[in-house]
Amino acid sequence: MEIGPGAVEDMVKRSTPAELFRSTYAGKRVFVTGHTGFKGGWLCEWLLSLGAEVAGYSLEPNTTPALFDELKLANRLQHQIGDIRDPATLKRAVSDFRPDFIFHLAAQPLVRLSYYQPVETFETNIMGTVHLLEAAAALPDRCSVVVVTTDKCYRNNETGEAFKEDDALGGHDPYSASKAGTEIVVAAYHDSFFGADNAKIALASARAGNVIGGGDWAVDRIIPDAVRALAANQSITVRNPSHIRPWQHVLDPLGGYLLLGAQIGDSPQLRTAFNFGPHDTSSCTVRELVDEILKHWPGSWHSDAPPSAASEMSVLRLAIEKAKSLLDWQPTWDFAQAIERTIGWYRSPVDAQRKTREQIEEFETQMAFTS
Repeated sequence: MEIGPGAVEDMVKRSTPAELFRSTYAGKRVFVTGHTGFKGGWLCEWLLSLGAEVAGYSLEPNTTPALFDELKLANRLQHQIGDIRDPATLKRAVSDFRPDFIFHLAAQPLVRLSYYQPVETFETNIMGTVHLLEAAAALPDRCSVVVVTTDKCYRNNETGEAFKEDDALGGHDPYSASKAGTEIVVAAYHDSFFGADNAKIALASARAGNVIGGGDWAVDRIIPDAVRALAANQSITVRNPSHIRPWQHVLDPLGGYLLLGAQIGDSPQLRTAFNFGPHDTSSCTVRELVDEILKHWPGSWHSDAPPSAASEMSVLRLAIEKAKSLLDWQPTWDFAQAIERTIGWYRSPVDAQRKTREQIEEFETQMAFTS
């Protein structure tokens, strides 16, 4: 039986998020760009646990180790190595798979790297999104598309106020500017091509905060940098201990993405931008983050910011009232729980797939709608 308008909202009110996810994604075809990355790996593992048929399109993992390899995902989904800057190959991959859902995570994700690779950053984050949306537009059937950007897409004047979805976009560094550009592209495609209530492509964007969790091995991120230092019995080097970020466990925004994807097909008013951040109490300084890490893995840290270090904004906060009100979404794990689960993942002796699945299952039992 076809689900009519308003049915998804009714389903949300009478089920848990986990039940909604299973009813939405089980047996459906889900295309994930950036599946070899940290967030992509967690998302693919979750989708597989929900019974989805998953196809991934991404560059090779760029870290050793890599969560993608630790989860052995290459053997458990339709895995394709490809560059989103290559429109023909990307369009063919999307067309051949004919997805019901697309989650676009592929990106150049690092602020400091964008200073050294600005052209690649703009090409990947802006034109890569254009290529993905062109590929989606060519699909013959209905498809829900969630484009993932970042809290750094906002024009940050360092006021300390939490950013709302209708605040001005911008960026002082190439990464942030490229993500602001991505949001403008998404809005333009929605308004120009996918704006009708009955449009076959249902498009929305998701802006997450500073995501942490087990299996992140990137260079120049505080959690993996801390883990590497502690594992080597070295002091953690901290660049900006007083900087404030909206820290959240990776499963919290991913749950938001899945909830958004589940609802936009039948709810045109939700085809817009949403913030997925933590509660206000989880917007903490880097110093507080490191001190919390050391509660679970004893060690030390020191501050060392070279004079030549690339500029980074000192305060980032996200307002999440829109997601709470319109999606019935709320964060599940607070700051302390996010750190505990993250460090627990790295220190656990069991294999990556088992500990990742265990945390997903634990998270699902604790998820709840706001009403």
